[in-house]
Amino acid sequence: MEKRKLIRVTTSDISLESLIKGQLKFLSNEFEVVGVSNNTGMLQMIGEREGIRVIEVSMHREISLKDDVKCLWVLYRLFKRERPDIVHANTPKGSLLSMLAARCARVPHRIYTVTGLRYQGAKGLFRDILIGMERITCWAATKVIPEGQGVLHTLQSDKITKKSLSVIYHGSINGIDTEYFSREVTVKHLKQSVEFKEDIPTDVVRMRVRQSLGLADDDFGFIFIGRIVRGKGMHELASAMKKFSLENIHCKLILVGNFEEELDPLLPEDMEFFTHDQSVKFVGYQNDVRPYLFAADALVFPSYREGFPNVVLQAGAMELPSIVTDINGCNEIIEDNINGIIIPSKDVEALYMSMKYFMEHIEKIKQMGIYSRPLICKRYEQQDVWHALSEEYRRVLSK
Repeated sequence: MEKRKLIRVTTSDISLESLIKGQLKFLSNEFEVVGVSNNTGMLQMIGEREGIRVIEVSMHREISLKDDVKCLWVLYRLFKRERPDIVHANTPKGSLLSMLAARCARVPHRIYTVTGLRYQGAKGLFRDILIGMERITCWAATKVIPEGQGVLHTLQSDKITKKSLSVIYHGSINGIDTEYFSREVTVKHLKQSVEFKEDIPTDVVRMRVRQSLGLADDDFGFIFIGRIVRGKGMHELASAMKKFSLENIHCKLILVGNFEEELDPLLPEDMEFFTHDQSVKFVGYQNDVRPYLFAADALVFPSYREGFPNVVLQAGAMELPSIVTDINGCNEIIEDNINGIIIPSKDVEALYMSMKYFMEHIEKIKQMGIYSRPLICKRYEQQDVWHALSEEYRRVLSK
């Protein structure tokens, strides 16, 4: 029996690489899968890894009328030529252009997964433009899938679309590989490295990793993973950490990610603090974040807005409790005082007090960490999310 054709579109190949890694290979067992995105140098590698055909289409995240109209025409011709049964997109610009092009090309099933709402962090005319783009994308789609319940309610309350909305499984675009993100597998991986060739206990492995990061035995280790920009709550995090430094409290921040100086840059004093203060261990972007999660005692993630943050899933699978803000995604993954603490967004004092609470109640937060992994495994196991998505495709195609 001939496979039905599925085209998955993201604005950049980086999103194909990170957001839905492994998913396309799984889906190719049942569908003829084609990946479409801009090519930053990773597209061919992704095609080989996922075992799918990939097509480069020049797309850019920022608004450019001339380039966007050209891209729209390229996508339209592509869809007319390929004649897919489903076009499924999940990043803002790629979704807008591909949904419009697929509608013009009369693709029967056009699916838009809303992973985040950019307009929530914008103001004035730019916010109005982004809202308009979101409404057009939803209008052109035949099915809109919010990544989580928070995104679903926002789409309804902001009157973005009147379409019937439902979340796949419990939320998350790709789930999480809980076997990969586990302390046991991480320890095995670390013991295979040069530093840990001898057969040593897990607590000694962890101690050595912490020492390599400059964490003393009595340091409480917080970790942040993500884009290091103001919208992730970095000003509030810097302010809280400065308070601890003034009070001579033993805590360190493991900072994992890249600074973005063009889009949403940090305040100069916060940049100075994160790059030069002794209480911060900045390690840059890391392909494998597991050793850093293993070394830490808790995740701190004071973001202003999210869709459904993977890092909170990763921390939970690694048995870490989290401090998160009361925003979409975060408040679905974290149950307050069960596997972490939920605080108001943009509140320095609330962040400071919750971090201090973690340091003063070690046994309590260890218990939160123990609760974290079973909750993640039950609700966000990657294979379960993939099966649920595949079932959704079958349901759509049967109509």
